[in-house]
Amino acid sequence: MSEALDVTEPTTSVDDWPPQKPTLVEERIERKRKLTAALRVFGKFGFDEGVAGHFTVRDPEQQDHFWVNPFGRSFKQMRMSDLILVNHSGEITQGNGLLNQAAFAIHSQIHKHLPHVTAAAHTHSLYGKTFSSLSRLLDPLTQDSCAFFEDHVLFDDFSGVVLDTSEGERIAEKLAKHKAMILQNHGLLTVGQTIDEAAWWFITMERTCQSQLLAEAAGTPVLIDPETARLTQTQVGSKGGGWFSFQPIYEVMVAESPEMFDED
Repeated sequence: MSEALDVTEPTTSVDDWPPQKPTLVEERIERKRKLTAALRVFGKFGFDEGVAGHFTVRDPEQQDHFWVNPFGRSFKQMRMSDLILVNHSGEITQGNGLLNQAAFAIHSQIHKHLPHVTAAAHTHSLYGKTFSSLSRLLDPLTQDSCAFFEDHVLFDDFSGVVLDTSEGERIAEKLAKHKAMILQNHGLLTVGQTIDEAAWWFITMERTCQSQLLAEAAGTPVLIDPETARLTQTQVGSKGGGWFSFQPIYEVMVAESPEMFDED
């Protein structure tokens, strides 16, 4: 009988983390492919809400630039050629789409002030924005929710649509080294050293919000004790685990929508 595979970490050397392509050109293409697919996944999972929502990834060569989905383009129809490259001054340096000013205000400051963050995702997903109205953190109710135990924060300073970079800077400062944030009365925000991580943390955080809302509507949930939750966090909440968990979702999306990769 073969030994069970521990999927809490990817089968790659720590020295090779995060996984990188051998050249900057290949790495840029890989990041754009992953970003396009992740946006398609978010559309498939119903995380889009009109024109709201944005997902960014830092350019591997121009560290003060990031790729982002254009304003007004459906997640469900995203193509690589739609992505726009934006610098920290808000100038579009590549691509023809419109820049979402809220995306710039938030993501420019995250990428500027948190150099360890490669990718960041934010949408107005149904359960995330519903849970955000409670102005509280997620409880350790399930094994999956433990991924966020002591690794997410609450930003309780809602002041309307984020259009000022000063608010984006406060968001970045509060986020610090955490993987996720609940934006009160707004929605969820997740980050990672890879697009895969940021995407998976968002997917599982949205489902964790849904799970807690259901549990509390049904009765009084039993919390996992802090010591066990802390241990479980190391098992299901690692950056490698986040990367690995997104791979089957990515592969399904590539198989279903190969036309999204319309650039060399």
